Amino acid sequence: MPRLFVAIDIPEEIKQDLARLTGELPGAAWVPAGQIHLTLRFIGEVGPQPFAAVKAALSGLRFTGFPLAIRGTGHFPPGRHPRVLWAGVEPSDGLDRLYGELGLSLLAAGIPPEERPFSPHITLARLKESAPARVSSFEGRHGGLAYPPLPVREVVLYSSTLKSEGAVHSKELTVRCQE
Repeated sequence: MPRLFVAIDIPEEIKQDLARLTGELPGAAWVPAGQIHLTLRFIGEVGPQPFAAVKAALSGLRFTGFPLAIRGTGHFPPGRHPRVLWAGVEPSDGLDRLYGELGLSLLAAGIPPEERPFSPHITLARLKESAPARVSSFEGRHGGLAYPPLPVREVVLYSSTLKSEGAVHSKELTVRCQE
């Protein structure tokens, strides 16, 4: 069964730039450049019928384009044992509205609401046994990370298949904004 998620794609030049941060942190499993994105909603494994319902519901998603600014770095969870290293996303009314509309569309497809609060970020690496001091040092060096705001004009429904060499993401549906 495919695992589904909805994401905003990041321009290729920014993906490549973020991917160049690799190697600076022992114990980090870096996200390959081709898989860097901003996840709006992880749906999980679904069978054929829910998959079709999600695609149909997302086909009707309506949103207005907006600018998105990538700024700074950080990690989850806060505290002593970091597990995910991320690039931050500045708060945005447009992103909040899109997230809300997406949640309503998925609810109509039978997908329950997300229980955790929305914390937009771009995963750079998954950490295993990375020393908190090294993570803090990385964040200190890259805290000024910033890109000009990028226009968000579409969202993508992806399927993800886990393979021994890593996850393979496939675009299933692209939904464009209304201008």
